[in-house]
Amino acid sequence: MNKLNLLFERSSAKAPVLALAHGAGAPMDSEFMNHYSAALVAAGVSVCRFEFPYMQERRNSGKKRPPDRQPILLETWHRVLDALANERLFIGGKSMGGRMAATLSVEREQAGVICLGYPFHPPAKPEKLRLEPLQESTSPMLIIQGSRDKLGNREEVAGYSLAPTVKVHWLDDGDHDLKPRVKSGFTHQSHIHTAAQLTADFILSGEGS
Repeated sequence: MNKLNLLFERSSAKAPVLALAHGAGAPMDSEFMNHYSAALVAAGVSVCRFEFPYMQERRNSGKKRPPDRQPILLETWHRVLDALANERLFIGGKSMGGRMAATLSVEREQAGVICLGYPFHPPAKPEKLRLEPLQESTSPMLIIQGSRDKLGNREEVAGYSLAPTVKVHWLDDGDHDLKPRVKSGFTHQSHIHTAAQLTADFILSGEGS
């Protein structure tokens, strides 16, 4: 079994901690994850990043590997929760990482779950919905989604039935990485910063219980 590789950034000794998982294609220290984490720490939330086994192997070997199967992804999440058992903990992630955090919260109720670009369905397959965690979890959940995300845009998500504990915040013109087009007047950096501020507000204001 792979050793957990945790990247911990403390905001302060008593700050709540967000355990943050990466998406399917990029590691825990991607540009997106670095910017989002730095903004969270500045806003008063500590961040603990980690990698799933396939991403650790990719880092070690330099060879791309497909994501692990869901049982391994969830087992890794359980190990992260156990390692951070003494923290005031929230969980979340980007895309696949957020989906697995939401899935985990069905098994182990959480103070709060944050999903950045939730993959409501696979690319170009809007009929294959992944709504179960968003309907079955009783944990407070914040989804931060780009309005033109190809894995769940604003028009599509408006037709879904989600649990009352799930809140969706839309970032105008953002894609699956929350990146807007130049003509929108927004920037990727500003949307990432907004996502971090929304996350911090959710965690620090008590919306996450």
